[in-house]
Amino acid sequence: MTGIGTIVNTLAVVVGGGAGLLLRSGIRERFKETLLQALGVSTMFIGISGALRGIFVVDGSLLDTRNTFLMIICLVLGALFGEWINIDLLMQRLGNFLRRKVKVKDEENSFAEGFVTTTIIICTGAMAIVGSFQDALLGDHSMLFAKSALDGVIAAILASTYGVGVLFSAIPLLVYQGSLTILAAWIKPILSDLMLFNISFIGSVLVFLIGVNMFFEKRIRIANFLPAMIFAAILSLFI
Repeated sequence: MTGIGTIVNTLAVVVGGGAGLLLRSGIRERFKETLLQALGVSTMFIGISGALRGIFVVDGSLLDTRNTFLMIICLVLGALFGEWINIDLLMQRLGNFLRRKVKVKDEENSFAEGFVTTTIIICTGAMAIVGSFQDALLGDHSMLFAKSALDGVIAAILASTYGVGVLFSAIPLLVYQGSLTILAAWIKPILSDLMLFNISFIGSVLVFLIGVNMFFEKRIRIANFLPAMIFAAILSLFI
């Protein structure tokens, strides 16, 4: 069944987030802080590993760098465009709108932060794109099933800290991956291997920034960097 991978992925986020909510009241504050730091470190290393694949290349016996200019241009242009639109503010407002609609007791900042952080983590990366294509075009759900397991664990840990806002990240995930699955036949001819590689490369840099936010308790407006992935796709046509 086409789309089953995205459906399972969405349910995994809801179930994982629900499990995190059940554990939330039973976990002491210092344990929540340590869990968030552990996830922050893990997220940073996931981002670093993906980013290094885009930056370093072995040339014979030498380790050389590549794509540094592409990274700088994509991040700068993406940040400028994202700040102009203020995607972060729009996502915060969406999170707070959902909070008011369901009338949950979470604090406004906690709900929105959980919603935005989880949405970016589970939607950013090549697995969402490639997995959706494999689901639609090959009937292969394996990559999205693997992603579901990862996203479920992430949702559980984040929900134990941020609360119910994490569960609502399942909505943009369903829309995003569902749209890719539906449009796969039209999008696939446009996306080259280089384009997917660069999207994943820049996406990994954003995942690293999420880890920085979680571990160091910073407030980098990562959502405003999301257009960098679009610029990565566009610039891939000219390099």
